[in-house]
Amino acid sequence: MKPGARNLITDVEGIRVGNASDDRLKSGVTVIVCEKPSVAAVQVLGGAPGTRETDLLEVHNTVQTIDAVCLSGGSAFGLDAASGVQAALREQGRGFAVGPIRVPIVPCAILFDLANGGDKDWGRYPPYRELGYAATQAAGTEFATGTAGAGTGATTATFKGGLGSASTVLSSGVTVGALVAVNALGSASIGSSHHFWAGHLEEGSEFGGLGLPATIPSEARQPRTKLGVPVEGPANTTIAVIATDAILTKAEAKRLAISAHDGFARALWPAHTPLDGDLVFAVATGTSGKTVTLEEFIPLCAAAASTMARAIARGVHDATPMPGDLLPAWGGGR
Repeated sequence: MKPGARNLITDVEGIRVGNASDDRLKSGVTVIVCEKPSVAAVQVLGGAPGTRETDLLEVHNTVQTIDAVCLSGGSAFGLDAASGVQAALREQGRGFAVGPIRVPIVPCAILFDLANGGDKDWGRYPPYRELGYAATQAAGTEFATGTAGAGTGATTATFKGGLGSASTVLSSGVTVGALVAVNALGSASIGSSHHFWAGHLEEGSEFGGLGLPATIPSEARQPRTKLGVPVEGPANTTIAVIATDAILTKAEAKRLAISAHDGFARALWPAHTPLDGDLVFAVATGTSGKTVTLEEFIPLCAAAASTMARAIARGVHDATPMPGDLLPAWGGGR
């Protein structure tokens, strides 16, 4: 296994990503656009999720494919972002056909970044619908990570969070990619150090090249959380997408989403808490033309977990300092 050419989720053929951010707001939106309708599923393991259009992703429900996935800041206000994504896709003639009408299918998840030092005095209506539209219009194969899109105002217990991505090409030729907005109650780093919990999975020096410390410091045995630091309360949630170019059923996509949550557990401590809305969407574009046997599905699920863990570390690693930050960026400075 090795990273794809970009080491981004867009190494999965048929996936494009767009960001839109507001630095004054310290928030933003990231949109994952499927070039063609794609099979999708979701798994929620956090105790405080905020979502739209996730029920239709269950295997027993009618709609089989989606047009895009929206990840947004803004807590429940950010669910408006999906309306902007829908508007952009409708202009492109995209959507589930109901007679002469097309309805773009855009599942959405949000994270809480309202208490991160940004100016949230937006007036009557929040700006997320417009940010969702702009992010969709900007979608391409290259996109910014770190302090960008849905990761613009993200935080963890120790450092700023951010938008992270990574990819893996399996020996079968199937590609898996991850995209994640890291806004965890817990920490991606070990104790007070710059070492990442996901250090043993790092490819090259994609998130600093520090690896794991020679010994885990005793202070790291106690989990670090935002409780008691400047960003308090339920100001959390890590939301993500795992994508592959393999041909999967909805049930297999669901299992892939479940496996990708193992990457949360490898890269964040603690994860899946009552104050996180931790969620993974799974998307299968099928563009490789490859179906997977049960034996081939096992390494695909393992790659989903390791790729997600790497993406989480990269999101924190890539964050940059901005005026008014409440926490330092991993790379140094407030």
